Amino acid sequence: MNPLEIPEIVIKRLPLYLRALNSLAAQGQTVTSSQEMGEKLGISSTQIRKDLSYFGEFGKQGTGYDIGYLQNQLQQILQVSQRWNVALIGAGDLGRAILRYSGFEDGGFTIAAVLDKDKQKIGRQVGKLHVADIATLSQVLDRHGIQIAILAVPASEAQEVADALVKGGVRAILSYAPVSLQLPAHVQVHYIDPVIGLQGMTYYLSPEQLPV
Repeated sequence: MNPLEIPEIVIKRLPLYLRALNSLAAQGQTVTSSQEMGEKLGISSTQIRKDLSYFGEFGKQGTGYDIGYLQNQLQQILQVSQRWNVALIGAGDLGRAILRYSGFEDGGFTIAAVLDKDKQKIGRQVGKLHVADIATLSQVLDRHGIQIAILAVPASEAQEVADALVKGGVRAILSYAPVSLQLPAHVQVHYIDPVIGLQGMTYYLSPEQLPV
């Protein structure tokens, strides 16, 4: 099947399945079922089987899924069986917090460069990296073979920086900036905005939503 024909929501659930499998494997388990995975993730077993069916048959009726095999298959589908170099744009408080997060390495991603335009930050060591000048962006992207970037810059700067990233060959951007980016269709953009997440929950905190 053409990857573009698979619903985006299905692709977004695959990392959840892989995380559940990793957790089960870490506990020494070798076999699981869509029912067990569904209970861990809060997703119906029917939905899990339907999502996986887009990519083939991975389990057998009555025997479930071989965890190691399914882990390997999902890693290949998501292309995280290889390691990806990532550029982090922004060395402020948020950028430094992102650099300290170990989950990127565990997930197959290495932050290979951090860049900023602030002269007071350029050249300083942050973690294992030295902050590079954003003016050298194209050279840094080329040197490390980077196709993925994380934006941790103010909203007012995000579009300009994103345009420069795309021009330099970046094809996927994870943006923490609270603004919608206007980019070519071939560029994947995912947003992380805690305020939007909180606002999406406060609706359910009205008195009408409280249990009787």
